[in-house]
Amino acid sequence: MTDPRRYLTDDPFEPGAAAKSALTFHELVVAARRKLTQDVWDYLIGGAETETSVKRNRQALDSVAFRPRVLTNVAEIEPAASLLGHDLRIPVILAPIGSLQLFEEGGGATAAKAAEDFGIMNFTSSVCLPGLEGSAEASDSAKVYQLYLADDEDWMRGLIRRAQTAGYNGFCLTVDTQVYSRRERDILKRWRPPSVGEATTRAAPLNYQARMTWDLVKRIKDEFDIPLILKGIATAEDAGLACEHGVDVVYVSNHGGRQLDHVRGTLDTLPEVVKEVDGRTEVVVDGGFLRGTDIVKAKILGADAVGIGRLECIAMAAGGREGVVRMLRILEHEITTCLGLLGVTSWDELDESYLHRVLPVDPPDVLSAIPFLDLDYPYP
Repeated sequence: MTDPRRYLTDDPFEPGAAAKSALTFHELVVAARRKLTQDVWDYLIGGAETETSVKRNRQALDSVAFRPRVLTNVAEIEPAASLLGHDLRIPVILAPIGSLQLFEEGGGATAAKAAEDFGIMNFTSSVCLPGLEGSAEASDSAKVYQLYLADDEDWMRGLIRRAQTAGYNGFCLTVDTQVYSRRERDILKRWRPPSVGEATTRAAPLNYQARMTWDLVKRIKDEFDIPLILKGIATAEDAGLACEHGVDVVYVSNHGGRQLDHVRGTLDTLPEVVKEVDGRTEVVVDGGFLRGTDIVKAKILGADAVGIGRLECIAMAAGGREGVVRMLRILEHEITTCLGLLGVTSWDELDESYLHRVLPVDPPDVLSAIPFLDLDYPYP
């Protein structure tokens, strides 16, 4: 059990302290911004075209308020959850991120180690170093391998077999990158991340991703005994088809607003997907989640776990492995504080009566949930 009243740090906070002793996400953002080049920072915070989808992810989260209950015993709170039969200390997974090594040289291996340290699941991107085996060997944490179909099906089958041999607990196929989007922050500078540069050295790589159909999903399920996750589901219709094809996890995502512009925020998409799935699969969601209250909202609306992407990159840039663990500890503290103030001690006690639709207070932005970045505090 986690006592929400306990302090996050065992060390006194002092100006100049390392990211591992940060008490807020603001400190991690400031530390990360100081370390990252403008190109990498823009890659982190940017989205497709007008970046409307990025803003709508945050707007959807800010359009839901809580209806707390009082006078209940919340002395002991349990924020743990599970996914694919694996225990999670909190209902969070580290989302798959391409070119993760831009933020810390260990890349996927660093993320895997941090996931093990804290006690959650890590999703490793197929376009991040040190690659499939290197990331798997870094830790014994529960892990999923995520793939972009950058070659033919025989190539894909080989990677799935390698993932099974390496001990991955699931295989994730990203399905919302039929074509690569126009990310104008990068285009204006004629810059592209290493993951894109590497992929485009293959023969017509996007043709393989563009030709993916539900028949491919069927063949994967027929040929391989490994849990299958589809990442990039954005409608009830596709969630229903995923269930019909035996998919084990429906992953609601709009790629952090980095693919199709002008889509809905993922928290707005989540309820129709959960209703359509109706318990036939587990559900993961990502897109703009930056606070413990965001995680609680997603859980109330039916998600089994929430993917953390940009916040993971920020924490890695700020403090590597220890920075990611610190970020997760802050999330845990925010989650348990939220649950206690809602008047509950476990996820089972929550339902939609604890939520209410409202108008957002502030204009949404990629980091609008971390509002004090312009104040002159003695950050580490």
